[in-house]
Amino acid sequence: MGTHIWKETMVEQKVTYTLEVDDRFVIIENVPDRVCIETGERFFSPKTVEQLQ
Repeated sequence: MGTHIWKETMVEQKVTYTLEVDDRFVIIENVPDRVCIETGERFFSPKTVEQLQ
């Protein structure tokens, strides 16, 4: 049985973040995050999430 090595390549990008507040959607542009090139998964720093919330 072979061994698979998972590689994640993370890049820093500015993305658009959508938040629902009081049954309305708020769109925030240019939010810093790290994006995995292979999966597209986004990772926001705890500080960024705190500021957005």
